Amino acid sequence: MNWFLLIIAGLFEVGFATCLGKAKEATGNTATYWYIGFVVCLTISMLLLIKVTQSLPIGTAYAVWTGIGAIGTVVAGIALFNEPVDFWRVFFISTLIISVVGLKFVSH
Repeated sequence: MNWFLLIIAGLFEVGFATCLGKAKEATGNTATYWYIGFVVCLTISMLLLIKVTQSLPIGTAYAVWTGIGAIGTVVAGIALFNEPVDFWRVFFISTLIISVVGLKFVSH
């Protein structure tokens, strides 16, 4: 269950990074709504991270949380912000995915 919550926390990290990027592009009330989304996603992500660190090692939980956030934010950047896709970006994102999965398998 804690690994599931950790994945959800990582997805909310992607959410707050995406909201921040969208807020930067927006103006007026639309920007305000994106900033509200940022605060909501940040709060949920942090609360879930706090919850899972009560039973998972902090080093593992934090590394997985940031890994999911980094991978998801790069994918969101490509999909939503037209960031470039090239061999090296895909290669290094792949190594992050392998590292996150590896941490899951070696953690007790």
